[in-house]
Amino acid sequence: MVKILLDAMGGDNAPAATVEGAVLALARDRELQLVLTGRKNDIERELSKYSYDKGRLEIVDCPDVIDMNDIPTEAIKRKQSSLIAAYWMLKKEDDICALVTAGSTGATIVGGQLILGRIRGIKRPALCPAIPNTRGGVTLLCDCGANAECKPAMLCQFAVLASAYAKAGFGIKEPKVALLNNGTEEHKGDPLRQETYKYLSEMKGINFIGNAEGRDIMLGECDVVVADGFSGNIALKSMEGCGKLVLGVMKKEFSATLRSKIGYLFMRKAIKNMRGQLDFEKFGGALLLGLKKVVVKSHGSSKATTIAASIENAASIHRGGLIGAVESMLGETDLNSLIPENAQ
Repeated sequence: MVKILLDAMGGDNAPAATVEGAVLALARDRELQLVLTGRKNDIERELSKYSYDKGRLEIVDCPDVIDMNDIPTEAIKRKQSSLIAAYWMLKKEDDICALVTAGSTGATIVGGQLILGRIRGIKRPALCPAIPNTRGGVTLLCDCGANAECKPAMLCQFAVLASAYAKAGFGIKEPKVALLNNGTEEHKGDPLRQETYKYLSEMKGINFIGNAEGRDIMLGECDVVVADGFSGNIALKSMEGCGKLVLGVMKKEFSATLRSKIGYLFMRKAIKNMRGQLDFEKFGGALLLGLKKVVVKSHGSSKATTIAASIENAASIHRGGLIGAVESMLGETDLNSLIPENAQ
């Protein structure tokens, strides 16, 4: 059995979406066991709508919820919340392998560092979503919002973390790693990007292929794109907005006239396939890489299908041996001997 925690009160649509997502995940994976943290009465009220294997689901009652307006460090100290209770269980109970939450991003990051803890040698955890690309696979973007300011050593560690994720989560044997920059030439970028480029080029165990521009995340040949959290977040939100724009314009045009409506009938299957390729939520949430166990952060507006996908992703990553892969790659790259102390 793979035992996973779900923050049932996290997200804009909780607990309805989280509970439904949990039921969907249980139905799809017979080797899955879930622990839902949150307000027990609310969770049970939602569960009463569904049929599910009650032997593979338990509830831990928590009175509080961390909302988006709370200051993460203060909320962790003063609230008996569903997220913090989940983190303490994840830390203390060896048989629990992962946590999924659609709650506060700040609280998820702070709780991960202060309660669960980082893998030995990791400087900062990083958020890493899977972005659909034109090759029919995914490109991992690391970081997309956890660390606005970075040093070269942090970006090099992001390359290690995301490469291990590509191997453990998606079976990519030698992930191609690129550095997000404002041009593909080696000399492009600010001092941070130029210095990081040099170290990535010299790192053992990393298949570094050079710089990537924003368009290359979805259109290029790279499997991993390394970025600071500020640039990565802008890139991610821009791609999400572009995807919604394309689908919105298509919907408007195909419903504009009788001729376009008839044309839609002939193209319906192709449009459905395209919508699936542009769906950022089908892979669940972003992985919070660098922690001692698997933590998946879903979008705050996640629906039940996204929650279910996040749970399935967490189980798959655990089965793939992510934490061991990170530890092994850290030892292989030996960053401390490669990067001077002032760049760390």
